Amino acid sequence: MSGHNKWANIKQRKGAQDAKRSNVFSKFVKEIIVAAKEKGGNPDTNNRLKVAIDKAKSVNMPKDTIEKAIKRGTGELEGISYEEISYEGYGPGGVAVIVDTMTDNKNRTAAEIRKIFSKHNGSLGEAGCVAWMFDRKGYIGIDGTKHTEDAVMEIALEIGADDVVKEGDTIEVYTSMDSFHSVLEDLKAKGLTVTESEISRIPQNTIKLEKDKAFTLLKLMDELENHDDVQDFAQNADIDDSIMEEFMNS
Repeated sequence: MSGHNKWANIKQRKGAQDAKRSNVFSKFVKEIIVAAKEKGGNPDTNNRLKVAIDKAKSVNMPKDTIEKAIKRGTGELEGISYEEISYEGYGPGGVAVIVDTMTDNKNRTAAEIRKIFSKHNGSLGEAGCVAWMFDRKGYIGIDGTKHTEDAVMEIALEIGADDVVKEGDTIEVYTSMDSFHSVLEDLKAKGLTVTESEISRIPQNTIKLEKDKAFTLLKLMDELENHDDVQDFAQNADIDDSIMEEFMNS
């Protein structure tokens, strides 16, 4: 399961989050709206909403913007209605890719996602064609420059985490979906520095990619990341750190 955060690290180091703040805000606003519409506007009883709000706060989204998004979801304010759609397919080298979107125009979004795949030597498939290759798990990134792997492992496994893996400067903690929130809060309560937390699709197996195909996949991922309707995506490629570094500097 290790390596989950490599793409996140590339985004941060390339400055993508700051350069596209409005794009990031739009994604989190959509997530808050849909989460509030699904199970209500109280984050204490709506775990999905709580995660969405935490992510919004992590990029300094104004409190007023968050509150308006919640009210749009609960129907207290009028707004656009979004539909959640996932697309499955294959990238270069046969890598499995799942793309989660929220859209107010599914025909437009489907055409644009298909075009992105085709542009980067990929193709969309039928629903369910690759979903079975991934497990839904909680992911919590801990700052490995401030804590040791052994210390994090001792705490995390004691409070119900499934696995702990060191990857670069990040200690990755994996949980079941049911225990994600309790483990996250317990880790914070015990003074550990959490750098990232989310419910993610974790690949059961990975496919090793050489440089040319890896670069093509990374370009595909970059374009998906920048698409307004794409909320998240997962893939099962294994790419060497040296290739990731070269892509980052290209």
